[in-house]
Amino acid sequence: VTYEGTNQVKDAKINMLVREYEMFSMKENENISSMFVRFTNIINSLQSLNKCYTKKEAKDLITLPLEELLGSLMTHEMTIKNHEDDEEHDKKRKKVIAFKSSTADSSEEDSDDE
Repeated sequence: VTYEGTNQVKDAKINMLVREYEMFSMKENENISSMFVRFTNIINSLQSLNKCYTKKEAKDLITLPLEELLGSLMTHEMTIKNHEDDEEHDKKRKKVIAFKSSTADSSEEDSDDE
């Protein structure tokens, strides 16, 4: 009771974690590694409170070993970042600088200077 709390506290923690699990999504400007750490923390906390999802509850999900999924997502993230970097590099190379020209006689410029 001292460590886990009363049944009411335990149920409240479970409900909060289940909501986090069900609403889980990647945050803006978050990489795959930190997203995975957040997800793992939710799962581990649920398991420590004896709340686990069965295959029946998660039947819509395609089963894939977690390590394989993480590796696949990290590879995809790196590919996207490289593609964005290439596009940015191409934009920098394609910038054109143009100067405005004017036609004036050299004799007019000399008289203005004097």
